[in-house]
Amino acid sequence: MTTSLELLAIRKHYGAVAALDGVNLSVAPGSRTAIVGPSGSGKTTLLRIIAGFEAPDAGRVTLGGRQLADGPDAIPAHERGIGYVPQDGALFPHLTIEGNVGFGLPRGTPRRAERIAELMDMVALDTAMLARRPHELSGGQQQRVALARALAQRPRLMLLDEPFSALDTGLRASTRKAVAQLLGAAGITTILVTHDQAEALSFADQVAVMRGGLLVQAGRPLDLYFRPRDAAVAGFLGDSIVLPAQLAGGWADCALGRIAVNDSARQGAAQIMLRPEQLQVAEVPAETAARDSQAGACYGAVTDTDFGGSVCVLSVRLLRGAGQAPSAAGDEPLLVHSTGMHAPAPGAMVRITVAGQAHVLGA
Repeated sequence: MTTSLELLAIRKHYGAVAALDGVNLSVAPGSRTAIVGPSGSGKTTLLRIIAGFEAPDAGRVTLGGRQLADGPDAIPAHERGIGYVPQDGALFPHLTIEGNVGFGLPRGTPRRAERIAELMDMVALDTAMLARRPHELSGGQQQRVALARALAQRPRLMLLDEPFSALDTGLRASTRKAVAQLLGAAGITTILVTHDQAEALSFADQVAVMRGGLLVQAGRPLDLYFRPRDAAVAGFLGDSIVLPAQLAGGWADCALGRIAVNDSARQGAAQIMLRPEQLQVAEVPAETAARDSQAGACYGAVTDTDFGGSVCVLSVRLLRGAGQAPSAAGDEPLLVHSTGMHAPAPGAMVRITVAGQAHVLGA
């Protein structure tokens, strides 16, 4: 499969600050890529260079085999055939919805009115809204109008710059799903910049994690979530449990006892990572925990609960039995996910078991 978008060694400085320091990224045709990272990591700068709003100091940008930028020598944004939806939608308040959607379609465009109606249908909006002004629409409806406007010129690539961040939680999820389905059905290659890790994991076929102007890891959402490159990537994509361990023959001896790992070749000291949902707890009598923890089973005391409806996050302090290794942060409690209905109360003793394999960091 040919690559739809290719970024090669992209560099961008603002004075002495390196916003991008040699970024390489490939995006397949018709796919959805989410770029995530903390504030100042360079993700928005990268999006602006792809769009043509800024030029790189060095590096190349190609789309469908066409070179869009070679260092500062860049094709202007309006000649790139790229759609762009900003965070706030940026609709023109003085124009009707029809005027906004049709902004990129010259007045003499054949079947212009039919094309506008078609675009409204694509984003699941009633054509009765065409006579309204942006302030008469909800936030989610405004974002769909902005998307319809961007789709008007049939772009080869769509860039979404945190387009759902201003929406409330329920509307954000439904709008995100609808947009993903729409772009997928149209076969439009899409890049989403977001600070919401869950949004990136659910929206994209590929997630790219940036840090300090570098692209530190890119791949399938499932791979990055369960097999992050380092502890920083692990923590950025969700709650994680990182423990020191001794590896041998595909097993790790750690504070949780002996557990399987996903790297049978690594030996000796290493760090391993688990997601909180991999730890399962069962409440037990205190005397059972005191007796069996000495025999190598893993037990702990619940020190706090954070009720979140269907999921409750437990803070569990491990009991130190014979031969147990120390945890990564001394006696810091582990975060464990439990169902909200059957979550043990603070003070309860629980047995901890591990589902699946731990990931060996730095492999």
